[in-house]
Amino acid sequence: MMRVLVPARLRAAVRTWFDSRYISIADHRQDIKDALWEVQTLRREVVTLQDEVARLRNAKPPVAADQATIDDTRRLAQETAKALDGVLQNEVLVWQAIDELRHAGARRSSAEPGERPCV
Repeated sequence: MMRVLVPARLRAAVRTWFDSRYISIADHRQDIKDALWEVQTLRREVVTLQDEVARLRNAKPPVAADQATIDDTRRLAQETAKALDGVLQNEVLVWQAIDELRHAGARRSSAEPGERPCV
């Protein structure tokens, strides 16, 4: 092997180019440690999920509620849905009225330049 004098700037540029293309051994070791930590974390999560599945499979089925409670819950849900539907319909009507006022104000302002439009 022959040694050649190389300017410091060129040497630094070449080292930077090599460093940008290749991973250092220390970075590679850190990546391996990080991957191992991730695998161990996932292993613990899988064990936890397996325990949860086993617990749910061995759990007693829930006690059925009486029919009166079920009927009352259904009635309240339907009343709530109807009330919410009415609120949404009213909101649509309000926004339609606002849009009509904006359009009427824009038409009036284009016809009469001295007045301000309703917004």
